[in-house]
Amino acid sequence: MSKYDDLPREQLIELLKKRDRTKKLGLVWERDEIEADNAVDANFVAATIIPDLSDKLAPWRNMVIEGDNYDALRWLRMTMAGQIKCIYIDPPYNTGAKDWVYNDHYANPEDAYFHSTWLEFLFRRLTLARDLLAEDGVILVSINDEQRAKMELLLDEVLPGMRVGSFVWRTKDSSNDAERNYSSVHEHVLAYAKSGFSFLGYKLDDKKYKHDDNDGRGRYSLDPITKAHDYTERGNTYYPIQDPATGWWYPCNPDSVWRFATKDRLKDGQKLRTKTIEDLIEDRRIHFSGKSFFEFQSKAELRDAIIEKRGPVDGNGRQLLRLDLPDLDFWVGKKIADGRPSQKAYWNEKDVTIKPVSSFILGAKDAVTSEYFELVSEKQGKATGVIQDIFGRRAFQNAKPVSLVKSLLIAAASEDATVLDFFAGSATTAHAVMELNAEDGGDRHFIMVSSTEATADDPDKNLCRDVTAERIRRLNASEDQKFAELSADFAYLRCREIEFEDLDQDLAPAEVWAALETLHRLPMTRYTQALWQEHKTEQQTLIFADRVRTELLDHLRGVVDRRENAFVYAWAPGQITAVLGDALDVRSVRTELVGRFRQ
Repeated sequence: MSKYDDLPREQLIELLKKRDRTKKLGLVWERDEIEADNAVDANFVAATIIPDLSDKLAPWRNMVIEGDNYDALRWLRMTMAGQIKCIYIDPPYNTGAKDWVYNDHYANPEDAYFHSTWLEFLFRRLTLARDLLAEDGVILVSINDEQRAKMELLLDEVLPGMRVGSFVWRTKDSSNDAERNYSSVHEHVLAYAKSGFSFLGYKLDDKKYKHDDNDGRGRYSLDPITKAHDYTERGNTYYPIQDPATGWWYPCNPDSVWRFATKDRLKDGQKLRTKTIEDLIEDRRIHFSGKSFFEFQSKAELRDAIIEKRGPVDGNGRQLLRLDLPDLDFWVGKKIADGRPSQKAYWNEKDVTIKPVSSFILGAKDAVTSEYFELVSEKQGKATGVIQDIFGRRAFQNAKPVSLVKSLLIAAASEDATVLDFFAGSATTAHAVMELNAEDGGDRHFIMVSSTEATADDPDKNLCRDVTAERIRRLNASEDQKFAELSADFAYLRCREIEFEDLDQDLAPAEVWAALETLHRLPMTRYTQALWQEHKTEQQTLIFADRVRTELLDHLRGVVDRRENAFVYAWAPGQITAVLGDALDVRSVRTELVGRFRQ
């Protein structure tokens, strides 16, 4: 009996259509598309705040979510689709080791589909994560060298056209496990982003803009006016330049010709996108640096100077005049300057005053680091030391360095960004957000998702509660000088699955309230079991009525009279609109949440 025998005709047709659309080039792995599609909407996911496990007083602006990250992502897609600016994840690396909770189901190294199950596991989660990204959002994925190719192809499949590039970081200074005389001491961070995203960059250093002619144009730097083509490739831009103030001539480097055209060699009707060298000289935008000059009265004298290596040179000491050049006769009797011309680049004329980020995040002490990415000096080993400092024990293995994640967030997460990590582990990402906010006064928020990792042998294990959330709690309470400035409130949420047919009876008011506040971009508060729940800000009023009573209707009349921008949710909205008409935006809890869940 085939697995297709029980499928209805419509599903078989849809399956065939999908296979017709399948790309023939790219990553291929064994997967059951129908099972995968059905899994997304197999049931509803609810989340409720556990006040005793939350930290600091409400309202809470950050979240720690306990549950399978597939469920948590389904809940987040319902409540925060298109709202996340930055996602950073450090997923399991498919090593086959029993170092993660999903190992038995997804990464059994003896399974013939060892890689396929790992890819399918990530594919389902990354597909949901894609729907969470804002139009200027980015997802950053850590991966080791062995799995980098598969991960990149997988991300190409999930996020077509969104590849930005990758970063390389050094995990340690040296390695004792070098095979084939090759020491693997680096990992990668892959970057994929929506169309509106750009790395923030860092402010361009203006130190080189130190020249000023006191002519009102301001400070300028001296930029080269050559390009990497020789005189045989770009003959039209191989020509001498004369300083009109001194009459001295500047030879063109035969190996790096001028960037600008000259009027003398333009064809009739030819139009240029840039100014000619004559235009720049007339506008006083060319700096002539010569302090003295050479002069040769005969070609023989010039030839002797070239052979004896006397005469003008470039910045690297290479001769500018050579015996094989076609224009040697021109230079006889000319005053040939000993310097080089440069273009004046004015600071106040720059459209962009930031530098792009580097693709290298180096961790070795002798490495040349960029001005933007800080030295990742913690490395993998020292990151474990940070865990030891916080917990007094090695509560988590293989944590990423805070400095690595913080460097990425500096580059990718603006001061008001929401940062999501759905493989949160030891909450390094939350720690990085806290440090960054403390340093620059930012208002970034985090969402950490972690499972319990409970097993049959260890049913009481709860990684999310005892490590992920506990690290943030300890940072909040720490008196250690290293962590003194760190602070972040958070609501601790727990996910559960509910069958759709049971929603009306089983979905608790507190679960509805958590979803509605998140949906309306409000910090989270406790559900108090009052006659109705209300969250009011200057911009909006959110009201949830688990039951419609006379007191609620009287309150809503007041909301109408005050012309508040109100959103009212109820299980039976018709009971409200029958009395108040369309004076308020009244919505069905079930219709709104289920509709967004199944989007």
